[in-house]
Amino acid sequence: MPNRIKELRSKLNLTQEELAVQVGVRRETIVFLEKEKYNPSLELAHKVAKTLGTTVDALFMYEE
Repeated sequence: MPNRIKELRSKLNLTQEELAVQVGVRRETIVFLEKEKYNPSLELAHKVAKTLGTTVDALFMYEE
């Protein structure tokens, strides 16, 4: 699913590891999210959005 994770993470000067720790997942999960190879659960999407200071709607772009 297209997303803005890398863009917003970079603006906050967070590494993938730092974001992963704050969200409570492995760094690999963040890598897969950024590469659009993994669709997160609603709970994880909310945690990532909150950590990056945005909303789920603004972070993820749903495509049919």
